[in-house]
Amino acid sequence: MTLATLPPMNQIFKGYLVVTLLLVSMVSAFAGNILVPMDDKGQKNHLKAYGIAYWVLAQDLEIQWLLNYRGGSFLLPDNDRIAQECLVRGVSFERINEAATGQILKHISSPAVNMEAVKLEKAPKVAVYSPKGNQPWDDAVTLVLTYAEIPYDRIYDKEVLSDVLPLYDWLHLHHEDFTGQYGKFYSAFKNAPWYIEQKQEAEREAKAMGFQKVSQKKLAVAKKIQEFVAGGGFMFAMCSATDTYDIALSAEGLDICEPMFDGDGTTPNYNNKLNYDKTFAFKNFRLVTNPNEYEFSDIDMTNKRNVPQERDLFTLFDFSAKWDWVPTMLNQNHTRVVKGFMGQTTAFDKKLIKSDVLILGEMKSIGEARYIHGEFGQGTWTFYGGHDPEDYQHRVGDPPTELDLHPNSPGYRLILNNILFPAAKKEKQKT
Repeated sequence: MTLATLPPMNQIFKGYLVVTLLLVSMVSAFAGNILVPMDDKGQKNHLKAYGIAYWVLAQDLEIQWLLNYRGGSFLLPDNDRIAQECLVRGVSFERINEAATGQILKHISSPAVNMEAVKLEKAPKVAVYSPKGNQPWDDAVTLVLTYAEIPYDRIYDKEVLSDVLPLYDWLHLHHEDFTGQYGKFYSAFKNAPWYIEQKQEAEREAKAMGFQKVSQKKLAVAKKIQEFVAGGGFMFAMCSATDTYDIALSAEGLDICEPMFDGDGTTPNYNNKLNYDKTFAFKNFRLVTNPNEYEFSDIDMTNKRNVPQERDLFTLFDFSAKWDWVPTMLNQNHTRVVKGFMGQTTAFDKKLIKSDVLILGEMKSIGEARYIHGEFGQGTWTFYGGHDPEDYQHRVGDPPTELDLHPNSPGYRLILNNILFPAAKKEKQKT
């Protein structure tokens, strides 16, 4: 071909443009997203799926949480690294093109369906309030964080009172007694070496930090946590860390500890001097005054209920995803009915819950709430009754739960919903 026979340059450009547009359209047809389904049949490991979502956020990538769509699925960017990570962790996923993504989002946006897409844009910095030493019990939150491969820092009284909490977005209160009564384990374990050692260590630490009593130190810690929530923090607690937290706040200025706990007597008639205005969740409760009784107050339903294990179930409320997206997010699951489980604090007496507290899950037939949520200042708190969602009656010294045997646990999913909650885009809030 000679120069004279070459096609004009404009024709060459037009041909190149056509080929380019064809290539772009072909790429667009295949480019799209990774859908991590969270329904009962589509996901083989629900718990590790939350870890994938957290890992993607940690790469400074945004994702969308598709509330009520296939059990609360995650819509992730499509790239080979994410797909490989899903494969390595055993998480089910589907690669979908832009057209399919658009159809899903269009369906979710319809006013006719109770669904919503919420952007998650930041991996929350997580702290667990827990003593450094080995404990004769296990904590469900640290178990599931480790299993899901979500990183966290362990902090305790010294760190909290040194004002580290503003460095974190989310705080979990490990199985804890904020009243200074050492879990009320006195009757059963007063001669156990671990109990004696923990009591002595707690007393040494309190004195080293300038407190005369452990109960005074725990109150100071509770108030620092209250400041954290008021400033915009997200606080989550389970088992005895729920009611003892409110009890400590309500008993400020009172001595509710018998001599075996702090060496002196109690404030006379202290049950009539509690200040319920200071609490997050509970009102009008009465403290158990017997130091040998393994119970803190009548908030807890453990000794009031008579429910066989096979019938111990609680129901999650179904909220409006488009308008009440916060509780909807906290209740994402592949089932609305969750197996109950015991704890030192198993559930909360509904009669003793403040009117502005949102009940997320309950056993209505016996008047107990299992899972509650509220706001305080600029932040939020969530209380979840019971000790281990997959060990019905976890006792001191029992081995930890093997989560490989429970990768689809609805009870553990509720914990992980709370982990991702702080990642939600602020301007999306409607409540």
